[in-house]
Amino acid sequence: MKHGTICRKNRQKDGRLPFTGAAPVLSRAVGMLLLSFIAFLSIFLSNALSFSNALDPGSASVLGPVSQLNISNGYIAPDGYNRSAALVNAALGPLIRANKGDQFSIQVFNELTDDTMPLETSIRKSNWADGASYITQCPIRQQKTFVQKFNPTNQTGTYWYHSHYSTQLCDGVRGPLVIYDPEDPLASMYDVDDENTVITLSDWYHEPSIEIGEYFTRVDPNATLINGSGRYSGGPSVPLSVINVQQGLRYRFRLISMSCHPLFNFTIDGHRMSIIEVDGTEVQPVEVDYIPILSGQRYSVVVTANQSVGNYWIRSLPDQANATFDGGQNLAILRYEGAADEDPTTEATYELAFDEGDLHPLIDPGAPGTPGIGKADVTLQLSPGMNSSGYFTFGNTSFDNPSVPVLLQILSGARQASELLPSGSVYTLPPNKVIEISFPSPTAAPGGPHPIHLHGHTFDVVRVAGSNKTNFVNPVRRDVVSMGNSSTDNVTIRFTTDNPGPWFLHCHIDWHLNHGFAVVMAEAPNETAIEESQVVPEDWYQLCKDT
Repeated sequence: MKHGTICRKNRQKDGRLPFTGAAPVLSRAVGMLLLSFIAFLSIFLSNALSFSNALDPGSASVLGPVSQLNISNGYIAPDGYNRSAALVNAALGPLIRANKGDQFSIQVFNELTDDTMPLETSIRKSNWADGASYITQCPIRQQKTFVQKFNPTNQTGTYWYHSHYSTQLCDGVRGPLVIYDPEDPLASMYDVDDENTVITLSDWYHEPSIEIGEYFTRVDPNATLINGSGRYSGGPSVPLSVINVQQGLRYRFRLISMSCHPLFNFTIDGHRMSIIEVDGTEVQPVEVDYIPILSGQRYSVVVTANQSVGNYWIRSLPDQANATFDGGQNLAILRYEGAADEDPTTEATYELAFDEGDLHPLIDPGAPGTPGIGKADVTLQLSPGMNSSGYFTFGNTSFDNPSVPVLLQILSGARQASELLPSGSVYTLPPNKVIEISFPSPTAAPGGPHPIHLHGHTFDVVRVAGSNKTNFVNPVRRDVVSMGNSSTDNVTIRFTTDNPGPWFLHCHIDWHLNHGFAVVMAEAPNETAIEESQVVPEDWYQLCKDT
């Protein structure tokens, strides 16, 4: 394995980065709340279904709205190399599927025991259930449990769940999540959309994340896993994942990048793809040959099985030096019904270029506020970089986990940025205003392109990477955007503060997040204190008391 710049932080045995600042004055009820935890993204579940080999191997079932997630350690060899990993229900994350409007109750058990990896864990619409470590809750300690209850209202689309504690998702705590819409406005474009058409892309490492996370600027994985299977250089020829199709049918493939670092270039030999969804938002169909997909991003594509019966390579090439398809690396197989059980001999073609600026929302397009850069109610510029100690900065500050979750600080009486920890990393935003954030000079922070993710909102990308043009009429709407990889890039997003709470804004390369690449948008803290104090359950407070 190749590692990049070495930068060591004073890391504890469980992978936490110690907080060194002073805590605000808190009430007695929260003065004990000095815990870290691991968190999962919002979880949306539905009726249990039988498991398909199109998902990560070893998963026992597809989960439903009332479910149990056991987070434990176990040995697994998805690329032929046997290692201890952090697993969900004894597997690389099973699919969680839901229908629009489902209510959810998910019980999470922390059964982790391997101290070579982080030992704490957690699994969002209420802010208290968002699950971002040190932002909205305390950790689920070993041998403890927590129940996440929420209603995603009208939310539909393709998502994923993962650990938000330290770099634990790199050790295996991640999985696909889909909310199906019975009235999908684009349903006429495809014939098949089920658990067999979910495609997960992830990186895999042979060493525990705590150990290799010290080499954080560039951490190259040993293998790419497509639906939980892959091969590494010099390793055994383990079976590759197979996606089965029937000639003449149209398939909605839901692509999910669950990577810790790489950007994947995804393509299917001999087949074009029509993009119809981006990060949970339906878009006007755009036909492409390939899709660059960064960590945390999701796409739905329609692929018509209109080729001769046979086998075709599915390719997911990571953006790392010497990446190759030799020996079956970075590959899976699209197999037509009636084709022989053999490897493809097909070649990739790249004729239709991908341009993020070509993606336009199908429903309610248009960015909020007055058109024109700088004409929003609140404008921010958050430049990425590195400080003298070698840690990432975002807006001139390197994020360090506070000793008390930001939400708990707000509930305890802190309201202004100057009162909220970590100092310099919290931006308070007024309610019901248009917010514009620009990310200039992304190359000042090495290891890009950086995928920037905002919790609690989708946003309109009024200026995409690789372009100086702006679009306020129908810009792409998503929740993870590339910051670009050119010194002239200045990606700009807009959203409206209509969802009170402290929301994490961070690079979705987990190694970078764990070394300071993040800030917190404390949205409408007064409203947050009023609304959340009425709905936060007692066991949320108990998480901190368990410390």
